[in-house]
Amino acid sequence: MEADDDALVERARAGDREAFRELVVRHQRRVYAVALGIVKDPDLAWDVAQEAFVRVHRHLAEFKGESTFSTWVLRIATHLGIDAVRRERTAAREELDEVRDETLAEGGEGILATALGNDPQANVLRRELAENMERALAQLPEKHRTILVLREVEGLSYEELAERLGIHKGTVMSRLFHARKKMQALLADYAGLTPEGGGA
Repeated sequence: MEADDDALVERARAGDREAFRELVVRHQRRVYAVALGIVKDPDLAWDVAQEAFVRVHRHLAEFKGESTFSTWVLRIATHLGIDAVRRERTAAREELDEVRDETLAEGGEGILATALGNDPQANVLRRELAENMERALAQLPEKHRTILVLREVEGLSYEELAERLGIHKGTVMSRLFHARKKMQALLADYAGLTPEGGGA
């Protein structure tokens, strides 16, 4: 008879490597699928999946069974995937900055203006908005940041969010509402505006 996840977790905690290997084999396909859905790159998704199981092994003693093992693993993979996407975007932005600086140093203002648009003021405003959004997102509580990214960036439905995060659909809707309100309030602060309703 096949052991359930809870039994395998207990054996793995006691040092049974075969039990942990069975947990990996049992869940690696879904963990990879979740990672791929977030990072959109097969190689990076594989790295995220591997790191997820490394984290699981390292923190196995902290798993209290308040959710299913599957939900716990997928939640870890989701957070790691979002972190990986954020790192990739930061690296890409730094690379773009380097290219821009090199182009300016070589007297290529005309090329840069063509690539980014001919209105320098508009370019500055777009960049400031992007930076403010990044900062605002980073200030949100993890649960709000995660659900906002999965909804707005990945385009997951309420049902998909509920399954991915292991919460009820009603909780998804409530959490998204509060995440958006907090994001609006933070962006209003950056813009020097007062959020509607007094910013509560």
